[in-house]
Amino acid sequence: MGRERDLDPNVSPRAFFGSELRRCRKRIGLSQPQLGERTTYSPDMIGKIERGERPPSPEFVAQCDELFGLDGHFHRLYQFMLQTPGPAWFTRWLEEIEPRATVLRTWDPLLVPGLFQTEEYARYVFRGAPGITPEEIEERLKIRMRRKALLEQEPLPMMWILIDEYVLQRPVADPEAMSRQMRYLAEVVQRPHVTVQLVAASCVTGMMSAFMIAQLPGGQPDVVNVESSAEGRITADHEVVGHIWSRYDTIRASAYPEYLSRQKIEEAIPIWERRAGST
Repeated sequence: MGRERDLDPNVSPRAFFGSELRRCRKRIGLSQPQLGERTTYSPDMIGKIERGERPPSPEFVAQCDELFGLDGHFHRLYQFMLQTPGPAWFTRWLEEIEPRATVLRTWDPLLVPGLFQTEEYARYVFRGAPGITPEEIEERLKIRMRRKALLEQEPLPMMWILIDEYVLQRPVADPEAMSRQMRYLAEVVQRPHVTVQLVAASCVTGMMSAFMIAQLPGGQPDVVNVESSAEGRITADHEVVGHIWSRYDTIRASAYPEYLSRQKIEEAIPIWERRAGST
Protein backbone atom coordinates (compact mmCIF):
# COMPACT_ATOMS: atom_id res chain seq x y z
CA MET A 1 0.00 0.00 0.00
CA GLY A 2 1.30 3.45 -0.94
CA ARG A 3 2.56 5.58 1.91
CA GLU A 4 0.21 8.37 2.92
CA ARG A 5 1.61 11.81 2.23
CA ASP A 6 0.37 15.35 2.16
CA LEU A 7 -1.55 16.15 -1.00
CA ASP A 8 -2.22 19.63 -2.32
CA PRO A 9 -5.93 19.56 -3.32
CA ASN A 10 -5.37 22.52 -5.63
CA VAL A 11 -3.20 20.58 -8.05
CA SER A 12 -6.09 19.10 -10.04
CA PRO A 13 -9.74 18.02 -9.75
CA ARG A 14 -8.51 14.47 -9.22
CA ALA A 15 -6.30 15.59 -6.34
CA PHE A 16 -9.22 17.46 -4.83
CA PHE A 17 -11.37 14.32 -5.00
CA GLY A 18 -8.60 12.33 -3.35
CA SER A 19 -8.15 14.85 -0.56
CA GLU A 20 -11.89 14.83 0.13
CA LEU A 21 -11.90 11.03 0.23
CA ARG A 22 -9.06 10.99 2.73
CA ARG A 23 -10.68 13.68 4.86
CA CYS A 24 -14.01 11.84 5.03
CA ARG A 25 -12.35 8.48 5.68
CA LYS A 26 -10.37 9.84 8.60
CA ARG A 27 -13.35 11.73 9.95
CA ILE A 28 -15.16 8.46 10.67
CA GLY A 29 -11.98 6.69 11.79
CA LEU A 30 -11.43 4.26 8.92
CA SER A 31 -8.06 3.07 7.65
CA GLN A 32 -7.53 2.40 3.96
CA PRO A 33 -7.87 -1.39 4.50
CA GLN A 34 -11.10 -0.84 6.45
CA LEU A 35 -12.50 1.34 3.67
CA GLY A 36 -11.47 -1.36 1.22
CA GLU A 37 -13.49 -3.92 3.16
CA ARG A 38 -16.60 -1.76 2.74
CA THR A 39 -16.10 -1.06 -0.97
CA THR A 40 -14.98 -2.90 -4.09
CA TYR A 41 -11.51 -1.30 -4.12
CA SER A 42 -8.30 -2.63 -2.63
CA PRO A 43 -6.40 -0.58 -0.02
CA ASP A 44 -3.66 -0.03 -2.61
CA MET A 45 -6.13 1.42 -5.12
CA ILE A 46 -7.73 3.60 -2.44
CA GLY A 47 -4.29 4.97 -1.63
CA LYS A 48 -3.72 5.83 -5.29
CA ILE A 49 -7.08 7.63 -5.48
CA GLU A 50 -6.30 9.60 -2.35
CA ARG A 51 -2.95 10.62 -3.81
CA GLY A 52 -4.59 11.70 -7.07
CA GLU A 53 -2.78 9.00 -9.04
CA ARG A 54 -5.89 7.10 -10.20
CA PRO A 55 -9.47 8.17 -10.90
CA PRO A 56 -12.30 6.42 -9.07
CA SER A 57 -14.99 4.35 -10.78
CA PRO A 58 -18.66 5.41 -10.71
CA GLU A 59 -19.38 2.38 -8.52
CA PHE A 60 -16.77 3.42 -5.97
CA VAL A 61 -18.12 6.98 -5.99
CA ALA A 62 -21.64 5.72 -5.23
CA GLN A 63 -20.32 3.45 -2.46
CA CYS A 64 -18.51 6.37 -0.83
CA ASP A 65 -21.60 8.58 -0.87
CA GLU A 66 -23.60 5.80 0.78
CA LEU A 67 -20.92 4.91 3.30
CA PHE A 68 -20.22 8.49 4.37
CA GLY A 69 -23.88 9.55 4.18
CA LEU A 70 -23.09 12.58 2.03
CA ASP A 71 -26.15 12.67 -0.26
CA GLY A 72 -24.34 12.84 -3.60
CA HIS A 73 -21.29 14.86 -2.53
CA PHE A 74 -18.77 12.50 -4.15
CA HIS A 75 -20.98 12.04 -7.19
CA ARG A 76 -20.93 15.80 -7.80
CA LEU A 77 -17.17 15.92 -7.30
CA TYR A 78 -16.80 13.05 -9.75
CA GLN A 79 -18.90 14.80 -12.40
CA PHE A 80 -16.85 18.00 -12.07
CA MET A 81 -13.66 15.97 -12.16
CA LEU A 82 -14.76 14.58 -15.52
CA GLN A 83 -16.09 17.81 -16.96
CA THR A 84 -13.96 20.58 -15.49
CA PRO A 85 -10.56 21.20 -17.09
CA GLY A 86 -9.80 23.93 -14.57
CA PRO A 87 -8.17 23.60 -11.15
CA ALA A 88 -9.86 22.09 -8.12
CA TRP A 89 -10.15 25.34 -6.21
CA PHE A 90 -12.58 26.64 -8.84
CA THR A 91 -14.41 23.32 -8.97
CA ARG A 92 -15.17 23.71 -5.28
CA TRP A 93 -16.40 27.29 -5.82
CA LEU A 94 -18.71 26.23 -8.67
CA GLU A 95 -20.17 23.26 -6.82
CA GLU A 96 -20.23 24.16 -3.15
CA ILE A 97 -20.10 27.93 -2.74
CA GLU A 98 -21.58 29.95 -5.58
CA PRO A 99 -24.93 28.08 -5.94
CA ARG A 100 -25.67 28.53 -2.22
CA ALA A 101 -24.76 32.20 -1.97
CA THR A 102 -27.42 34.71 -0.99
CA VAL A 103 -25.19 37.62 -2.04
CA LEU A 104 -22.27 37.62 -4.46
CA ARG A 105 -19.81 40.50 -4.67
CA THR A 106 -17.17 40.45 -7.38
CA TRP A 107 -14.35 42.56 -8.73
CA ASP A 108 -12.80 42.10 -12.15
CA PRO A 109 -10.03 44.43 -13.37
CA LEU A 110 -9.48 42.81 -16.78
CA LEU A 111 -12.55 41.11 -18.27
CA VAL A 112 -16.31 41.06 -18.31
CA PRO A 113 -17.10 38.78 -15.34
CA GLY A 114 -17.56 35.14 -16.31
CA LEU A 115 -21.22 35.07 -15.25
CA PHE A 116 -21.95 37.87 -17.72
CA GLN A 117 -19.86 36.69 -20.67
CA THR A 118 -21.42 35.65 -23.95
CA GLU A 119 -20.29 32.32 -25.33
CA GLU A 120 -18.54 34.16 -28.16
CA TYR A 121 -16.59 36.45 -25.82
CA ALA A 122 -15.69 33.54 -23.53
CA ARG A 123 -14.35 31.56 -26.48
CA TYR A 124 -11.94 34.36 -27.31
CA VAL A 125 -10.84 34.49 -23.66
CA PHE A 126 -10.15 30.74 -23.52
CA ARG A 127 -8.31 30.78 -26.84
CA GLY A 128 -5.64 32.90 -25.21
CA ALA A 129 -4.50 30.11 -22.88
CA PRO A 130 -1.06 28.81 -23.97
CA GLY A 131 -1.20 25.35 -25.53
CA ILE A 132 -4.95 24.92 -25.14
CA THR A 133 -6.62 22.51 -27.56
CA PRO A 134 -9.95 23.07 -29.35
CA GLU A 135 -11.44 20.28 -27.25
CA GLU A 136 -10.34 21.96 -24.03
CA ILE A 137 -11.80 25.27 -25.20
CA GLU A 138 -15.18 23.63 -25.79
CA GLU A 139 -15.10 21.90 -22.40
CA ARG A 140 -14.38 25.17 -20.65
CA LEU A 141 -17.17 26.84 -22.58
CA LYS A 142 -19.64 24.19 -21.41
CA ILE A 143 -18.69 24.88 -17.81
CA ARG A 144 -18.89 28.66 -18.31
CA MET A 145 -22.31 28.52 -19.95
CA ARG A 146 -23.67 26.04 -17.40
CA ARG A 147 -22.54 28.38 -14.63
CA LYS A 148 -24.80 31.09 -16.06
CA ALA A 149 -27.80 29.13 -14.79
CA LEU A 150 -27.14 30.97 -11.54
CA LEU A 151 -28.76 34.02 -13.16
CA GLU A 152 -32.05 32.14 -13.45
CA GLN A 153 -32.16 30.16 -10.22
CA GLU A 154 -34.68 30.69 -7.42
CA PRO A 155 -34.17 32.31 -5.03
CA LEU A 156 -31.95 34.69 -6.95
CA PRO A 157 -28.78 35.80 -5.20
CA MET A 158 -28.14 39.51 -5.03
CA MET A 159 -25.13 40.46 -7.12
CA TRP A 160 -22.92 43.51 -6.56
CA ILE A 161 -20.47 43.61 -9.44
CA LEU A 162 -17.49 45.94 -9.80
CA ILE A 163 -15.73 46.13 -13.19
CA ASP A 164 -12.81 48.27 -14.28
CA GLU A 165 -14.13 50.81 -16.78
CA TYR A 166 -11.43 49.93 -19.33
CA VAL A 167 -12.98 46.45 -19.68
CA LEU A 168 -15.55 48.09 -21.96
CA GLN A 169 -12.76 49.20 -24.31
CA ARG A 170 -10.41 46.22 -24.14
CA PRO A 171 -10.50 44.41 -27.54
CA VAL A 172 -10.74 40.86 -26.21
CA ALA A 173 -12.72 39.75 -29.29
CA ASP A 174 -13.41 41.13 -32.74
CA PRO A 175 -15.59 44.27 -32.91
CA GLU A 176 -18.76 42.36 -33.83
CA ALA A 177 -18.34 40.02 -30.86
CA MET A 178 -17.52 42.94 -28.59
CA SER A 179 -20.66 44.82 -29.60
CA ARG A 180 -22.77 41.74 -28.89
CA GLN A 181 -21.05 41.34 -25.53
CA MET A 182 -21.78 44.95 -24.64
CA ARG A 183 -25.45 44.56 -25.62
CA TYR A 184 -25.73 41.47 -23.43
CA LEU A 185 -24.05 43.23 -20.52
CA ALA A 186 -26.45 46.18 -20.93
CA GLU A 187 -29.33 43.73 -20.76
CA VAL A 188 -28.06 41.93 -17.66
CA VAL A 189 -27.56 45.11 -15.63
CA GLN A 190 -31.28 45.87 -15.98
CA ARG A 191 -32.17 42.87 -13.83
CA PRO A 192 -33.40 43.87 -10.38
CA HIS A 193 -31.03 41.57 -8.47
CA VAL A 194 -27.91 42.76 -10.34
CA THR A 195 -26.01 45.94 -9.53
CA VAL A 196 -23.02 46.72 -11.74
CA GLN A 197 -20.70 49.64 -11.11
CA LEU A 198 -17.76 50.59 -13.27
CA VAL A 199 -14.62 51.60 -11.42
CA ALA A 200 -12.31 54.40 -12.49
CA ALA A 201 -9.24 52.99 -14.24
CA SER A 202 -7.05 55.01 -11.89
CA CYS A 203 -8.03 52.83 -8.91
CA VAL A 204 -4.66 51.37 -7.89
CA THR A 205 -6.14 49.12 -5.18
CA GLY A 206 -7.95 47.08 -7.81
CA MET A 207 -4.92 46.30 -9.93
CA MET A 208 -3.72 43.29 -7.93
CA SER A 209 -6.27 40.56 -8.74
CA ALA A 210 -9.88 39.66 -9.31
CA PHE A 211 -11.91 38.23 -6.46
CA MET A 212 -15.37 37.14 -5.38
CA ILE A 213 -17.07 37.30 -1.98
CA ALA A 214 -19.95 34.94 -1.22
CA GLN A 215 -22.36 35.52 1.63
CA LEU A 216 -23.95 32.21 2.62
CA PRO A 217 -27.25 31.52 4.39
CA GLY A 218 -27.78 30.54 8.00
CA GLY A 219 -25.13 32.74 9.52
CA GLN A 220 -22.29 30.85 7.85
CA PRO A 221 -19.03 32.78 7.45
CA ASP A 222 -18.34 34.62 4.21
CA VAL A 223 -16.14 32.82 1.70
CA VAL A 224 -13.77 34.51 -0.73
CA ASN A 225 -12.31 33.32 -4.02
CA VAL A 226 -9.16 35.22 -4.97
CA GLU A 227 -8.07 34.61 -8.56
CA SER A 228 -4.96 35.07 -10.65
CA SER A 229 -3.93 33.85 -14.08
CA ALA A 230 -2.22 30.75 -12.65
CA GLU A 231 -3.94 29.89 -9.40
CA GLY A 232 -6.65 30.74 -6.97
CA ARG A 233 -7.55 30.46 -3.33
CA ILE A 234 -10.87 29.80 -1.63
CA THR A 235 -11.06 30.44 2.08
CA ALA A 236 -13.33 31.47 4.93
CA ASP A 237 -10.36 32.50 7.08
CA HIS A 238 -11.50 35.53 9.04
CA GLU A 239 -8.32 37.54 8.45
CA VAL A 240 -8.24 36.88 4.69
CA VAL A 241 -11.95 37.56 4.28
CA GLY A 242 -11.58 40.81 6.21
CA HIS A 243 -8.71 41.87 3.97
CA ILE A 244 -10.73 41.18 0.81
CA TRP A 245 -13.72 43.05 2.21
CA SER A 246 -11.47 46.05 2.83
CA ARG A 247 -10.24 45.89 -0.75
CA TYR A 248 -13.79 45.63 -2.04
CA ASP A 249 -14.90 48.67 -0.05
CA THR A 250 -11.86 50.67 -1.19
CA ILE A 251 -12.43 49.77 -4.84
CA ARG A 252 -16.14 50.57 -4.62
CA ALA A 253 -15.27 54.01 -3.27
CA SER A 254 -13.78 54.69 -6.73
CA ALA A 255 -16.85 53.38 -8.57
CA TYR A 256 -19.23 55.41 -10.67
CA PRO A 257 -22.89 55.52 -9.57
CA GLU A 258 -25.04 52.71 -10.93
CA TYR A 259 -26.98 54.92 -13.33
CA LEU A 260 -23.76 56.35 -14.80
CA SER A 261 -22.23 52.88 -15.09
CA ARG A 262 -25.27 51.70 -17.07
CA GLN A 263 -24.95 54.74 -19.28
CA LYS A 264 -21.28 54.02 -20.00
CA ILE A 265 -22.10 50.40 -20.88
CA GLU A 266 -24.81 51.52 -23.29
CA GLU A 267 -22.45 54.09 -24.83
CA ALA A 268 -19.90 51.34 -25.51
CA ILE A 269 -22.31 49.51 -27.84
CA PRO A 270 -22.31 52.01 -30.76
CA ILE A 271 -18.56 52.50 -30.39
CA TRP A 272 -17.96 48.81 -31.08
CA GLU A 273 -20.64 48.78 -33.77
CA ARG A 274 -18.83 51.59 -35.61
CA ARG A 275 -15.55 49.68 -35.33
CA ALA A 276 -17.27 46.59 -36.72
CA GLY A 277 -18.63 48.61 -39.63
CA SER A 278 -15.22 50.00 -40.51
CA THR A 279 -13.49 46.60 -40.75
